[in-house]
Amino acid sequence: MPFFPFFWDPTFILIIIGMIISGLASMYVQSTYSKYGEVNSKNGYTASDVCRKILDAAHLENVRLEGIRGNLTDHYNAQENVLRLSDTTRNSRSVAAIGVAAHEAGHALQDRDDYAPLRIRAALVPVTNFGQTAAFPILFLGFFLGEGGGMLVNIGILLFSLTLLFQLVTLPVEFNASNRAIQVLETQGLLSREEIPQARKVLNAAALTYIAAAIASFLSVLRLVLIFSGRSRD
Repeated sequence: MPFFPFFWDPTFILIIIGMIISGLASMYVQSTYSKYGEVNSKNGYTASDVCRKILDAAHLENVRLEGIRGNLTDHYNAQENVLRLSDTTRNSRSVAAIGVAAHEAGHALQDRDDYAPLRIRAALVPVTNFGQTAAFPILFLGFFLGEGGGMLVNIGILLFSLTLLFQLVTLPVEFNASNRAIQVLETQGLLSREEIPQARKVLNAAALTYIAAAIASFLSVLRLVLIFSGRSRD
């Protein structure tokens, strides 16, 4: 077996597959956003306007709206009670930008409603960060210890798998936020009947990136399992 089994071995194809899937998903969301980023809403609202209307209608006047640099860096921070819209989103009147802003407002609605998957994801953040930091040192130590390091290897794989768990919990959080966004955009008349399907396409494309991330994480975990199960047989 190679001295460093984590890089150049036949199972590396799984990492390549994960990278390709993630890359294709990213390209698709960028192309979809660009397409509908050129379609301005008939109502004339900016994404920031829409976001504020959604929050106020939900009695979330205390949630601050702020700008943040970057492209599609929009996010809702429950700890700071602030929703940040990126440079390319907040002053745009496009259907794509409004869809993204409404999605982030959907996270604020989840926070208001004490949505369980959102709470679980928040609780997993520090645990997942620890797992990402500690997994490979523990795996390397277990590898160098040989037969006596089997338990450390299992612990390392388990810690590494926390990223996959986080990605899986993220899926319902993101899907639900998008569903809330589309529903509120429609019921409050913030987009026209013709624009709703366009916003849905943007949010569906964005959802693919989360699915791709989960698949890539699964393939990475599978690779480690294959590597070390093969080592145990040797």
